[in-house]
Amino acid sequence: MVYQANPERYKTMEYRRCGQSGLKLPAISLGLWHNFGDATLVETSRQLLRHAFDLGVTHFDLANNYGPPPGSAESNFGRILREDFLPYRDELIISSKAGYTMWDGPYGDWGSRKYLIASLDQSLKRMGLEYVDIFYHHRPDPETPLIETMRALDHVVRQGKALYVGLSNYPADRAREALAILQDLGTPCLIHQPKYSMFERWVEDGLLTLLQEQGVGSIAFSPLAGGQLTDRYLNGIPADSRAASGSQFLKPDQLTNAKIAKIRQLNDIALSRGQKLSQMALAWVLRDDKVTSVLIGASKTAQLDDAVGMLKQRQFTPQECAAIDAILNSAN
Repeated sequence: MVYQANPERYKTMEYRRCGQSGLKLPAISLGLWHNFGDATLVETSRQLLRHAFDLGVTHFDLANNYGPPPGSAESNFGRILREDFLPYRDELIISSKAGYTMWDGPYGDWGSRKYLIASLDQSLKRMGLEYVDIFYHHRPDPETPLIETMRALDHVVRQGKALYVGLSNYPADRAREALAILQDLGTPCLIHQPKYSMFERWVEDGLLTLLQEQGVGSIAFSPLAGGQLTDRYLNGIPADSRAASGSQFLKPDQLTNAKIAKIRQLNDIALSRGQKLSQMALAWVLRDDKVTSVLIGASKTAQLDDAVGMLKQRQFTPQECAAIDAILNSAN
């Protein structure tokens, strides 16, 4: 059956201007890091993408190495794009990245001009696209000169293979240098994608302020701390949870008794607000104008409903902010 998008989709979502650019992003964006590779049924991925777009989620975030196996998320997305979303291409923001290991040898990782341009060419072929809307350097390279990496980003925009460029995982000092280089080259940085949640707040030590001063947007990945900021772990570690699965991204030793106690206290505040903990955690990341969008993963359509439902209760009182900070800053 031919997919027809929900005609009411733009009434559901809040769209926020990305820095000082002309581009707006949905407050909720969908990441294809998990649940879109070959280990997941294509029809499951298709239903997630359809449901997200029907809710007004217009931004789908990928990277060259997303899968598993690496590259398969882009290939599967390309198939679904061709079969379902091609009529809506100009309503979508599609992003990809390069910077982590993608293929063997010295040219398949980090930040050289050769790697970044070759990787984007491969990504475009996998997705069946002429261009991506945003192309990121995925992580800083300690060896390649920063100007080479930034010139490669500038080059792909001038080639027409990307409309905008971004950075991911750059600390504030390196980000400042990169932003200045891109500005001088004439391709200003649109957005930065850092890891940010109640349990990981390093971006508050200068990065978010820098981005705001420079007119650069931001999109937070892992805003639920790998699932810790949900109701999954209120009573310990379930046998069927990510933490119990051997995942490298959430290990049982991260969920100490003290951490679970904090999760329960945060959950109490969420319930007093009429929200799930996951909803409050997303709202907290978006609590001021320094963060443009939160990037979520999803394995079920209900998780998308919950995330978008958060927008009905996005504001915090000063008392709630103080109570949350007290929990997060407590020694135990």
